[in-house]
Amino acid sequence: MLSPKKVKFRKQMKGRMRGSRPAGNSLNFGEFGLQAASAGWVSAKEIESARIAMTRYVKRGGRIWIRVFPDKTDHQEPAETRMGKARELPKAG
Repeated sequence: MLSPKKVKFRKQMKGRMRGSRPAGNSLNFGEFGLQAASAGWVSAKEIESARIAMTRYVKRGGRIWIRVFPDKTDHQEPAETRMGKARELPKAG
């Protein structure tokens, strides 16, 4: 799945989505495209499942360009979990 190789900061703020984005909504490659109906975050799993569905449908009949990248993590600690306690890695050997 897609994930950034290196990030400048370890933790990223959630931020908020305001207004519409004028860039990136035109068709630069190919003849057809998918456009989002509303604003929202797209996870790496969603991008990968969409890519698999499209490649199965075209069956070597076309090329697919993915113009989004999931550089913001969507991790959340489970409910009713105590603070701290870093996850332990399995011991080698």
